[in-house]
Amino acid sequence: MWGEKTWEKAESKIVKETVNALISKSGVPLQKVEYCFAGDLINQCISSSFGLRELNIPFYGIFGACSTFVEGLQLASVFVENGINYAICSSSSHFCSAERQFRFPLELGNQRPPSSQWTVTACGAAMVAKEGNGPFITTITSGKIVDMGIKDANNMGAAMAPAALDTLLTHFNDTGRSPSFYDAIITGDLGHIGKDILLELSRKKRI
Repeated sequence: MWGEKTWEKAESKIVKETVNALISKSGVPLQKVEYCFAGDLINQCISSSFGLRELNIPFYGIFGACSTFVEGLQLASVFVENGINYAICSSSSHFCSAERQFRFPLELGNQRPPSSQWTVTACGAAMVAKEGNGPFITTITSGKIVDMGIKDANNMGAAMAPAALDTLLTHFNDTGRSPSFYDAIITGDLGHIGKDILLELSRKKRI
C-alpha cells in the first residue's frame, strides 16, 4: 500500500517516484522533455495518468500489458529519430490492482490455478535521447496478433506464447541474426505453461 489507501493509488505513487528519479539521474531538465510514453494494466492507464499528471508534458498512454515498456521505447525512438531530443518511457504494474482488474479481488480469497501468472509490483522508466553513450535502440521488430484459440482467461501465457515466437522469428529473419547473437532474449510473463509452449514451438521451428 506504501502509505496509500488503495493499491491503485500506491501504483500511481510508484510511477511518480520512479519517473522523478529518472529525471534526476538523467540530468535532463524536465522542460526539455518533449513527450512521455507510459502505461500500466489498469483501465485508461489511470496509474500512469495520475502518477505523471504533474509533469505537464505531452503524454501518450499505452496499454500493451507485457509489451508496454518496449512499445514505449519503440515509439520514443521513432519520435527521437525524427527530430525530438528527449522522451520518457515508463511502465508499471501492481500485483494486487492487476488481480482485481483481470481475475478476482484478492480479498475474495479465490484459489489461483497453476497456469496463472504472478504480476510484478514495480515500475521501470527510461530516457530516450538523440545523443548519449548508450545503450542504443538499433532495430525495431513489431509483433502482430497470433490467435491460437486459447479460451482460458487464467492462462494468458499460453495465449501470448505463439505471438512471442512469431515476433522472434520475424526479427531473426529481418536481421539475419540467430539467437546466439544475443546475451539474453526476454519476453513478457508467459508463466510456466506459456514458457513450455514457447520452448516446444521453438524446437519445432528449430531456433
